[in-house]
Amino acid sequence: MIRLLVFLAVVFALGLGFAWLADRPGEMLVTFNGYQYQVTLMVAAVAIVAVVAAVMIVWWLVKSLWNSPYTISRYFRVRRRDRGYQALSTGMIAAGAGDGALARKKTKEAAKLISSDQEPLVNLLDAQASLLEGDHEGAREKFERMLDDPEMRLLGLRGLYLEAERLGDRNAARHYAGRAAAVAPQLAWAAESTLEELTERGDWDGALKLVEAQKSTRQIERDAANRRRAVLLTAKAQALVDSDPNAARTAALEANKLAPDFAPAAVIAADLVIRQNDVRKGSKILEAAWKAEPHPDIAELYTHARPGDAVLDRLNRAKKLQELKKNHAESAMAVARAALDAQDYATARREAESAIRMDRREGAYLLLADIEEAETGDQGKVRQLLSKAVRAPRDPAWVADGVISERWAPVSPVTGKLDAFTWRAPMERLGQLIDSETDIPVPAITAAPAAPAEKAVDIVADAAVEKPVPTNGGEKDKAVAETVDETGTIGQGSELPHLPDDPGVAPDEAAEKSPRRFRLF
Repeated sequence: MIRLLVFLAVVFALGLGFAWLADRPGEMLVTFNGYQYQVTLMVAAVAIVAVVAAVMIVWWLVKSLWNSPYTISRYFRVRRRDRGYQALSTGMIAAGAGDGALARKKTKEAAKLISSDQEPLVNLLDAQASLLEGDHEGAREKFERMLDDPEMRLLGLRGLYLEAERLGDRNAARHYAGRAAAVAPQLAWAAESTLEELTERGDWDGALKLVEAQKSTRQIERDAANRRRAVLLTAKAQALVDSDPNAARTAALEANKLAPDFAPAAVIAADLVIRQNDVRKGSKILEAAWKAEPHPDIAELYTHARPGDAVLDRLNRAKKLQELKKNHAESAMAVARAALDAQDYATARREAESAIRMDRREGAYLLLADIEEAETGDQGKVRQLLSKAVRAPRDPAWVADGVISERWAPVSPVTGKLDAFTWRAPMERLGQLIDSETDIPVPAITAAPAAPAEKAVDIVADAAVEKPVPTNGGEKDKAVAETVDETGTIGQGSELPHLPDDPGVAPDEAAEKSPRRFRLF
């Protein structure tokens, strides 16, 4: 476009020049070799322009003839290169489609037309063709040769990393990932694998530096980086609690600042602060975390922050937590436990029943059984509550990749993934759970009249479920186990065993009463 405009401008200028000369007549006289030549200005101007144009044309012809060998060779070289890139493009598409034969054919064709030194993608296509043909040893050799080329080094490390992952050699895979992360921390696959290696061996400082590098390269968002730093700092604080309490306290406070709603960070930060006799600051940390998300560990530490407190003082602190988060099952459970310790059975029972109404789960029934045993000692009611606890959903726990843990851990023991544990109810019981509209209050069990016939209910349980963690002491777990026969199933077609103080049912009434049948599978 610019050349066209320049050409038009030159033509326009020449036209103006000739028009100007035409309006101003004159003559030009030239004496040469004894002869005089007289022409008009217009003729002289046209002759000069014609001579200049002829000289330019002659120069162009001479230059073209002089450069013709290079021009011809360049034409064939460009044509050969275009054919090579076409073969390379077709081969890459074939490799992506899984056509190993076509990929190998186009690899050979591209290698003939294009030098691998000029186009590194030929090496990549060659390695991909080897993988498609099942020649993994050859592919690894090609990836190793790429390590000598600075431009192909990361690609070679990526290929070797994937091959090590395929073979299950995690050490080799992490070695290649570490080399790649040292050169380019913005690579997600390299950074994640290196992060897993650092956390597995407990190098929390190295993991923190890597997360900071990921944040600086904008590989991860700011919120995600803060979350990872909070997890790593919490793990660091846990590791330094005994050896370096001051460093552990600094790391825990920073983790709590980055993620105030992260319960493990709040608990360890508050615990370390309380150990240094700063109960007020530790209580504020726990209160802020409780407002964000109530957790039983927070309630336990908060109510026992001052070891010399009486049981009534602990009950008051539990009630203060309840005021911060009303209408929540954890708040009611915290008050119920503290009230049970204070022997305020009315409050304990009321809060435990409230917790069941808000979130029906195993721990609430076990706590209610503790209250019943401490207050009345009625083994019939206790047994009924324990039976309901067996059928109720499990309490929340730290779960990661199918592993249920009592305590939080920074990485998954199965995959090594950072921040894998989440606080939730384990998904272990399948099928319909028993619901009762008369769960609360619990009716008294008497032996005088015959109980009405009950409908048989099936409880579906997972065969591979781990044993629930005791939350209310071994006494109640033993009592729960007594409701299950020695073969691991609740009696199919057999009656539940009686406790020593349970009067049971009269023999003549047993024939009239339909049996309760349960089935676990």
